Amino acid sequence: MKKISLVLSGGGARGYAHIGVIEELKKHFEIISISGTSMGAVIGGMEACGKLDAYKKWVMSLDFLDIFKFYKPPFKLDGEKIFNKIKELAGEYKIEELPIKFTAVATDLSKKKEIWFQTGDLWTAVKASSAIPGVFDPVIVDGRILVDGGVLNLMPVAPVMSDFSDLIVAVNLYGENRDIKIKFPKEIEKKQNLFEDVWNKVFNIKENIVNKSIDLMMEVIFRYRKAEYIPDIEIIIPQNIANWYEFHKAPELIEIGRFLTKEALQKAKKEGIIS
Repeated sequence: MKKISLVLSGGGARGYAHIGVIEELKKHFEIISISGTSMGAVIGGMEACGKLDAYKKWVMSLDFLDIFKFYKPPFKLDGEKIFNKIKELAGEYKIEELPIKFTAVATDLSKKKEIWFQTGDLWTAVKASSAIPGVFDPVIVDGRILVDGGVLNLMPVAPVMSDFSDLIVAVNLYGENRDIKIKFPKEIEKKQNLFEDVWNKVFNIKENIVNKSIDLMMEVIFRYRKAEYIPDIEIIIPQNIANWYEFHKAPELIEIGRFLTKEALQKAKKEGIIS
């Protein structure tokens, strides 16, 4: 089985697609290292410590009221509550002791540069990497003000370039819009439709403006940085599958990630990248 280094980009709720990606990739490859930004760091950290299945089970079980508990007025995500729950689910870890090499990328506003967390407390690193400006509070580490890694590096390929892996596989959550329909059992579909109705009433035009602003900022930065390091395989997830705050879409997004990974691997086989 070939060994791969996996790079997971940020993208808010679209990052749930990473779960389906990882599950499908593990059927074909051994993941020996992971680099992630923002939601990519959250999912990557869960996989690196061996708790992705528990995390998936939890997000799949959430109903509207469960998700709403992690918001504070005026509909701002409560980072402390979220990471307390993550620690409860997964436990405490040091990055350097994980079974899979892991890098979480954050942005140091004080020094105006990106920071690679490759040692130290796992969830402090992940929390800093996912501290979206205006959505989460920044994380202070050794006097440095740290925010979302996507401010400077949305898809961090560089940290895995020196790994002894056969391939680098990167997941891009800022792909061009596509219409992708996933079929679900009726009970799941009914739950998702109910979620959608309530969610649209709760999140008004103000939130749509925030969503568009965040996505535009990240997309422009990503466009400029993307050419620096080219992965062997790029799994492209369309932007229009979810807004950054639509965390109620976990079942759909996970399956979209799985579907697009199969598609990307078929393309890689045709191109002779994999056999």
